[in-house]
Formats: sequence, structure tokens, C-alpha cells
Amino acid sequence: MRDIMVKKKGGGKNLSWAIRMERRGLWTRNAVVGVAVHGESLRRFSGIEYRRWDPRRSKLAAGILRTKNDPSILLPDVGSNALYLGAGHGTTVSHLHDHLCGEDNSQGGRIVAIDIAPRCMRDLIHLSKSRKGLVPVLGDARKYTVWGALIPQKVRWIFQDVAQAAQVEIFLSACERFLARGGIALLSLKAASERFSGDDEETVFTKVGNTISASGFELLEAISLTGFEEQHTLFVAKKPN
Repeated sequence: MRDIMVKKKGGGKNLSWAIRMERRGLWTRNAVVGVAVHGESLRRFSGIEYRRWDPRRSKLAAGILRTKNDPSILLPDVGSNALYLGAGHGTTVSHLHDHLCGEDNSQGGRIVAIDIAPRCMRDLIHLSKSRKGLVPVLGDARKYTVWGALIPQKVRWIFQDVAQAAQVEIFLSACERFLARGGIALLSLKAASERFSGDDEETVFTKVGNTISASGFELLEAISLTGFEEQHTLFVAKKPN
């Protein structure tokens, strides 16, 4: 069951048991107390340690702050399974782990984090040693026949942020194969990566949104990340029940 956003004293509010919004800043309850993943600030709220979730280093965090809808829609359910394509060095993945899994995976969640870069994979493997439930995989997002066995059942949440050609096709293929009915999928896309016909930025994003809708998905929102990540839009899609 999805968490309900609850206001806290002092103006803060909880987006989940582990995610707190405080004065337009995001914080996640640290699953590895005392340890910052990439030099982020640590702070205590009511005696509990949180890590700052920087929207300039995480497109998901930027989307949560920019969405016009309930921000909890963008989050996977606590304790569920999730697929992350293009996990990078693990900044966003670590905050998702705080939310999905918690300390010693007390919530029972699981994140399969795919990335094609060996340098990123080294960071993800190091991260996974102290964060149970995080499964780093060195692989190509397009070649899911190689790593797809790690996801025996369809998931209800997918995030894609890959620096490869044909990102929309990769996204739709992954959703068709791995996303459960009624599940949410998010595509972070840079305009220049899909600008094959010389279209301007607005036209590119409109075409991408139309393609997602034409493929049978409900496009819930297209969130501009300008100000946090230039030329980027976060598409939020839902697979029909």
C-alpha cells in the first residue's frame, strides 16, 4: 500500500516512512547510519539521521520537487521490487534503497540496478556491500535476455536514465517485458539525445510523450527539470490494468 503524505511539525512533511520534505528540500532516512554516499549532508530529525537528497544530482529528486501531482506517485511502494536502468554511480539508487529497503533491509525491498559502465558498477558493488536488497548488474539495458532472469516476476516500478541511443524504444521494451499491469515507469530524457530531425526541444518532448501514449501507456505527467537538469524532462507513465 502506498504511503500517505503526512505533514510534520515545523513545516516538514513525510512522503514515506523514509522520505521527508523540509522547506522544499528532500531528505531520506539513512539506512547506513553515519555514512554519506557521495558527500551529501547528514542531519537528524527527531533523533533520526537523514541524508540530503540533492535534486541537482538526482533526476528523480528533481521530479519529486517539480511534479504538479502527488509526489508519492513517483515512488515505488515500500518493500517492493524495482528496476533501475542506467543506475550510474548510485546516488539516486542509494536514496531509493533508504525508502524501499531501510537498515539491514528491514522493509524487504529489492532494487535491481543495471549499468553498462564498469566504473559505475564498481561504485554500485561497493554500495551493495552495506545495503542489503541492492542488486548491481553490469549490463546493457537493451540486452535484457542477458540479465532478465534476475527479475522473475514483473515489478510495479521502473526508472530509466540511460545514455544510449533509442532511449524511448529501450524504455517501452523494458516496460512491456518487466512492468506489471497498473505499474509506474519513469523515463528521464534529454532532448538532444532524441533530436534526430533537427526539432526544437519542445517538439522533441511532445513527440516522445505522444509515442508513449500511442504505445498503450497512460502518460500521467511530463515534468520539466529545467533549473535542476537542463534540457531534461521526466516522463511518468502508467501501464493499464
